[in-house]
Amino acid sequence: MKRDLNITSSAFKDGDMIPRKYTADGQDISPPLTINNILSDGESIAVIMDDPDAPGGTFTHWMIWNISVKNNNIPKNISRTKKVGSLQGAKQGINDFGEIGYRGPAPPIGVHNYHFSVYILDRKINLPYDISKEDLKEKIKKYELQNSELIGKYTRE
Repeated sequence: MKRDLNITSSAFKDGDMIPRKYTADGQDISPPLTINNILSDGESIAVIMDDPDAPGGTFTHWMIWNISVKNNNIPKNISRTKKVGSLQGAKQGINDFGEIGYRGPAPPIGVHNYHFSVYILDRKINLPYDISKEDLKEKIKKYELQNSELIGKYTRE
């Protein structure tokens, strides 16, 4: 039986506004995430945060993978490095700003929805930091046990 993966944040509730602190208008730090109901055969966590409301198409703000399932409480303010020592060597990719790690919401106009998609995998995956989001998702599909998402909103108006 597949249990429903549960993603929460102490910073905002699903469907609510993301606090300014976690956006390009604030400190631009990653929000804390808590992942519950992980299957016992899960080994690693991957997170992709993107904005499907961006004018030019879906815009990727964050890609991180190889987080141990033992770290189901991902702290805020993850360093913007290829390897994250505080998460036992989790890897981060290049976002659509062309930078490593998290970059927060910065919508040009209107309210945008930011999807924190979380995947539980049955193994760690060996991928280069400069992998595309499409290639990362393709690799995730092969080893995915569970997935869910948390959605936050943000506007500059």
